[in-house]
Amino acid sequence: MRIGRGKKGTEPADEVELVETTPEVEIATEADAELDDAIALLPTDKSAPEDREENGPLDENEANPVRPYVDLGGVKILPREGLHLRLEVEEETQRVVAVGLDYEDSTLQVQPFAAPRSTGLWHEIREQIAEQIQRQGGVADEVDGPFGPELHASVPVVGDDGVTDSTRPARFIGVDGPRWFLRGVIAGRAAEDPSAADDIEELFRSVVVVRGTTPMPPRDLIPLHMPKSTPTSGV
Repeated sequence: MRIGRGKKGTEPADEVELVETTPEVEIATEADAELDDAIALLPTDKSAPEDREENGPLDENEANPVRPYVDLGGVKILPREGLHLRLEVEEETQRVVAVGLDYEDSTLQVQPFAAPRSTGLWHEIREQIAEQIQRQGGVADEVDGPFGPELHASVPVVGDDGVTDSTRPARFIGVDGPRWFLRGVIAGRAAEDPSAADDIEELFRSVVVVRGTTPMPPRDLIPLHMPKSTPTSGV
């Protein structure tokens, strides 16, 4: 497994952009005003596969204690042959804001967020992401996937000159866990090819979320950091 480091500029919360192979949609800390009424009607129950506690994504207390993980703070990643791990860094603050996993011509971006204990975030966030994509001229359709409802999107690509000249496919997936929410964005081959999707979906399943005990407002990014020199055993 290779580990790299990328840079991510500070983007407004209501922008959707595809940088290289990774589409980026920020999770706003507050709902947009025009979405308030719609969001109030959304379900607040957790969205997760029925077998999440056994097959992931796992909470730190559910993970196998003898498996080696790459410790990135808010998430732990199980290393595998051919996996390239990238840390996406906010340029102004040098804060790690996302983990990118490149595998088999596909990319999975993951971000862990704090969430309420008894309610979920994915129903609300999914609605916001779809609205953001559509406002910028893209398309986002909700479908039932292996993790529950997800978005299949055609995301506008902004070039270096600031002009949108094409679109790229992406899948937005999310799982509500105990006091956390894990968002994933699938791009590349697995966004369109079902035969390639299984490996990336299994990769998402293998992520371990480390919520910690520090009080955090819902939707705050659980802190991420550079990995230790060697994978850790257990969590």
